[in-house]
Parts: sequence; C-alpha cells; structure tokens
Amino acid sequence: MTPHGAGRPTAGTLQADRRSDHGHAARVVLGLMVPGVVLLAVGRPELILYAVFGSFTGMYGRLEAPRSRLRHQFHGAGMLVTGVALGVAFSEARVPAVVLVLGITTFAAVGSLLTDWLRLRPGGPFFGIFAFGATATISPGLVSPWGAVTLCAATAAWSIALGLARLTTGGTGLLQEIPTVQWSRVRKTTLPAGTGVHALRHALATAVAGLSGVMLGVDHANWAMTAAAVPLAVVAIGEVLDLDAVVHRAVQRVTGTLVGLAVTALVLLPEPGPVVLASAVMVLLFPTELFMSRHYGVALGFFTPLIMIMTELAAPSEPATMIVARGVDTVIGVAAGVAAAALIRGNQAADQQGRSRR
Repeated sequence: MTPHGAGRPTAGTLQADRRSDHGHAARVVLGLMVPGVVLLAVGRPELILYAVFGSFTGMYGRLEAPRSRLRHQFHGAGMLVTGVALGVAFSEARVPAVVLVLGITTFAAVGSLLTDWLRLRPGGPFFGIFAFGATATISPGLVSPWGAVTLCAATAAWSIALGLARLTTGGTGLLQEIPTVQWSRVRKTTLPAGTGVHALRHALATAVAGLSGVMLGVDHANWAMTAAAVPLAVVAIGEVLDLDAVVHRAVQRVTGTLVGLAVTALVLLPEPGPVVLASAVMVLLFPTELFMSRHYGVALGFFTPLIMIMTELAAPSEPATMIVARGVDTVIGVAAGVAAAALIRGNQAADQQGRSRR
C-alpha cells in the first residue's frame, strides 16, 4: 500500500511491510492475551467475548505514524465500548428483534458518519455494529452490564497502552514495527464529500439485512447486519463508487466465511472444554490480523471460527444450527450491502469531485 503518487512498492518495502504486519498482529494478540489469561485464571472463559471487542482497538491505525495511530485507536475504542454498552443495555431490556434492528441501523448510520469524519482505518462502523449486535443477543445474567462494559473498556485501554509503550520506547522489542509509509496528514474539520450518502447506504443495508433475517426466522440476524457493512467498507469516500470492488469484497466475505465455517465445525463438533475454546480464540486472532491487510478472504478463514467460538462460549447452542445460521446470515448481509451500493450511487457533484482528485 503506497500513498498517491508514490509509485509501485519496492521489494524491500514489501518485505518491511510484511515484518510490520507481524509486529502489528503480535500487538493486537497481546492486547487480548493478557485479559484472556486473567479470565482463564479466574474461571470465566465465557466472558472472553467482551475482551475480544476491546482488543479490536489495536487493529486501528496499522500503517499510521505512532501519534496518529494512538489518536485513532482512542476513537476506535470509543466506538467499540459504546457498541458493547448499547448491546448489553438492549440485552438487559430484552427488546424485541425489530427494535434491535432499528437500534443497530441507527448506530450504523451514525458510526459511518463518525468513522468517515475521523478517517479511521479500518474504515466504516463494522466493528461497532458487530459489538452492538453480538452483545445484545447474549442473555442477561452472564455478567452484570457494568462488568461487561468494564472488561471491554479495560481491554481497550490495555491495547492503547501497548501502542503508547511502543511510542515512548521507540518501538523496540517484540512490538517493533518498521515504518514503511510516510503519510501527509492535514487535520480537517469538515465531513468528506459523500459522507452522508455513504451513511445512508449503511442504514439501508443494515436495515434490509436485519429485517430479512428476522422475517426468515434465521438465528443471529445481527450477523446479517454486520455482514451488510463489509462490502461497503471498500467504498472510497469522495470518489466514484467502484461497484466491482464492492462485489469483489462481498465474494471474498462469502467464500472466506464458508472456509471459516468448515474450520469452526472441526473445532466445535468434538465439544472441547471452555478453556480450550477460549485459548483457540486467542490463537486465531493472530492469523486473522496478520492476513487482514494481505488477503481478506484468507483472514476470514480464521476470523469466522474466532467469532463462532467466542459466541458459543457466551451463549452455548447446537453447533450445527449455529454454523448454518452464520452461512445464511452472511449471504443475506452481503447481498444487502451490494444492493445498497448499487441503488445509492451518490450524486454527480461528489462523483465529479472524486474524479478531480485522481
């Protein structure tokens, strides 16, 4: 990945970037491993789901300068903790499925506006939607609402601290990263062109996906809403919408998920104990983040079982039924995302502005 006008990356740059991937993935995993080990030590492996969402904080700002990365990780943490807080509140209130769909749809639209305004990378509200929907479907009583939010927030703070430690020590040791991209950063206070249109795409996609899942009676309709945000994540704000790229990401999502579901079956069907499952979640996070920037489809082969396993720990169910539901929800979600992109192409002024920037 190179800035505009930087030309094609050299072999040395690619090698350095791959070493950077390993350091970044190690930092993300360490962000989960410490709270994960603590949960195992106190006999609460089923709570690792809340720690996982906090650890996603470390995924933000991979190729950014250290100070910008810390700022954006703080913003990402805010979205994730807010998603968990809303999710546990909806769970405690035992809201109907339609109300949950409305809540997640609103969160997706607002999250889209904020993430585009803040220039977060990974872009879009995917992780926030994921946190909201997943925690909202966990039955009350697993842990107190304050306990769930505190666990997520503490893990997010630990992940930010890892980035801060790298900044103050100069990036030595296990978490060393080799800077390969020099980004020019101009602080902006205005919303990028096309931000409102993109928020509307997210609202339409998540609403259609969620309502379709509810009407079809598919378990975990929140997974469909999460999947709906995936194809939209590749849309470049302020530029002409590339529908081919949206479709390509959707295909990657479906194929990667199917591979991941096969891996999930191999892990869950033998019915291993909670400690083994929680340990598997921590292990799977490393290849997930390692491949996320290299090949999204491959990353999903690890990310999907991670999601399924942590869900099974928090809300045990019949594995085969859950695997089928995940597959169906994924197809529903990506179809809604592609449809939203195709139907809402943006206005001519935004497209013209995008062309002038190329």
